[in-house]
Amino acid sequence: MNTRLKVFAEQILVVLNVFIVFLLLFENKLVLPYWLQPVGRMHPLLLHFPIVLLILGIISDIYRFKKEKNSALFYTKLSGLLLLSGAILSGITVIMGLFLSREEGYNGEAVAWHKWFGASVFFIASIVYWIRDKSWYSQRLSWSSALLLTPFLLVAGHYGADITHGDNFLLQPITAHLQRPAVSLEEAVVFDDIIRPILEAKCTGCHNPRKLKGELSLMDSLSIAKGGKTGKLFVPGNPDLSLMLERVHLPPEEEKHMPPDGKPQLTVAEIHLLRLWISNDVPFSKKVITFPEGDSLRMLAATLLKPAEEEKFDFPAADETVVSRLNTNYRTISPLAKESPALSVNIYNRSAYTPALLQELSEIEQQVVSLNLNKMPVKDEDLKTIAKFKNLRRLDLNFTDITTAGLDALIPLQQLKTLTLSGTKLNYDALVKKLASFKALKTISVWNTPLSVKEMDALQKSYSQIKFIEGFVDDGKNPLKLNPPQVKNASMVFANELPVQLMHPVKGTQIRFTTDGSEPDTLHSPVFDGKTTITQNTVIRARACKDGWYASDPVTFNFFKNTFIPDSVRLLFPLNSVHQAEGAHTFFNTRLGVIGANNPAWANNWAGVRNNDMALVALFYKPVTISSAGLHYMLEAATGIFPPAEVEVWGGENEDRLQRLLVMKPPMPAKDEPASLKIVEGSFKPHTVSVLKIVAKPYSEKDKKKLLLVDEMFLN
Repeated sequence: MNTRLKVFAEQILVVLNVFIVFLLLFENKLVLPYWLQPVGRMHPLLLHFPIVLLILGIISDIYRFKKEKNSALFYTKLSGLLLLSGAILSGITVIMGLFLSREEGYNGEAVAWHKWFGASVFFIASIVYWIRDKSWYSQRLSWSSALLLTPFLLVAGHYGADITHGDNFLLQPITAHLQRPAVSLEEAVVFDDIIRPILEAKCTGCHNPRKLKGELSLMDSLSIAKGGKTGKLFVPGNPDLSLMLERVHLPPEEEKHMPPDGKPQLTVAEIHLLRLWISNDVPFSKKVITFPEGDSLRMLAATLLKPAEEEKFDFPAADETVVSRLNTNYRTISPLAKESPALSVNIYNRSAYTPALLQELSEIEQQVVSLNLNKMPVKDEDLKTIAKFKNLRRLDLNFTDITTAGLDALIPLQQLKTLTLSGTKLNYDALVKKLASFKALKTISVWNTPLSVKEMDALQKSYSQIKFIEGFVDDGKNPLKLNPPQVKNASMVFANELPVQLMHPVKGTQIRFTTDGSEPDTLHSPVFDGKTTITQNTVIRARACKDGWYASDPVTFNFFKNTFIPDSVRLLFPLNSVHQAEGAHTFFNTRLGVIGANNPAWANNWAGVRNNDMALVALFYKPVTISSAGLHYMLEAATGIFPPAEVEVWGGENEDRLQRLLVMKPPMPAKDEPASLKIVEGSFKPHTVSVLKIVAKPYSEKDKKKLLLVDEMFLN
């Protein structure tokens, strides 16, 4: 290397060392201008070059001690060139990385470890370069330098891969085969065994304590409940307002779509499970088995869980010809499972029942493990026949004619695990004594019996190993809460006047309402009688009331007046590719959008712009006189949806002779302001126009334009 060039490069190396130390000491005070951010984003592009140069440099440095004088001189010069180049490039890479780390989403343990190991690689390389020409520098020191630098390179690279590709990227192909043991439906917890695996597979690579993108960790229930930089992750019981699902349903090309484009995406089933989990407001410790059998969450979860282990039976299978002969129109006999010797028997038709239907089963009494006699006129005497089915595990006697006294006949059934006695004539004093004889019993249903709630509680305390299914007892102490009222009007936008139509699906429900924005109470607010007509923008707040029920939560309905609909509308600039709605027709079609990216009305009714103004020209074939204009927009600052910075309304007799009629500047959202739908409206001196031009400008923050979503405009 040319001596002058070498000296210059060494000076650069010194400057880089000083500058990097300065950046590390005052990193928290570092604020980057927007034009310098692309330099930081070049970090992933450049980092591979210094790694290669440094590895070649330390190999050459070791090699120079093993060759003859001429060859050693060559390798000495080569290693010096490689180490100097590698050190300088690694220094530049470190600076770029420090710049990049100041952007949103780069925090957590992985980023911190990557930063310090990466900076250490640069400092070690610089030290090795400066000492390699010393007289005391030996082959042993050369080997030591290599052994010191290599693990730092590997660890820095490992954490870098974790940051860019997700946690455990390097070892994932190996650890993927070390899956957690399968959990049965009976043992599964909704969060731990259904939701957490989804998050671990698709989300925690970027949202973990080591890499807190968005200051959000999804590794445990406490972190999930806490949320991240943009607020709570979800609204319990309301998936349509939950940030998690809004991000999931954003188009893949959107910056805030989750998981990011290029990463493994959530499947339809996984999204549905997350929605059901949020919708049901499921406690983190709740078990799957506690949901009803027909519940959507339980059925979906069951497909992901290990099926319950089938019990192994040590008795031989029954003769198929015997089973076939015993099958009749009122008695079905079927295997409990494929290739299982156990049989399940169901007897139907109360009017056709006779004790002989049980007695005829003596030929297969060893194989019967499940017997369903639901709503059959079974007497205590018939239980003696049933007692011969010594392998019986489940017996359904719901709504039969048996009594507690007859249960003595079933004591020989020491394998009986499930007994259903709902709708029978049970006696507490007798039952509490007899249950002690059923050693294997796990579940017994006793709802709709003479047993009182107090007696059922006493049974549960006496036999804690048995689950008593009591059903729901309406004692009047647990009234239900009414759903809010609903609007029957086809549209909430009207031209001149609108008869308001409110309804409630529960008959006899009274609707109390207000039109002044105050919250309606259940005693003094007017009762909705179907005779309310509105002629201007109106906010109606309503709640449902009914004796024996809790009143509903108040609900708000916004009605908007739009007197004039243009005969023709055209856009001056294009809409966002993913927020087209109905194009220019969106703004006067009387269809309002809603909040919630996973609601169809969110995608179908909102027209949006980000990189240009939302501008349109409206034509009226007959001149109209207007005195006000309004614009209905969405506010959801957490996802980058902001009000317009400014709205201008121009009018005139033709496009060449327009004058500005109105300028509106809606207020910007306060910090942590919740998502909402808003209207910006202004009035002006009445003006007769044939042409209107409306221009809404997207809001910009730090030279970054925010998304503007509008669904309707109002001209009065």
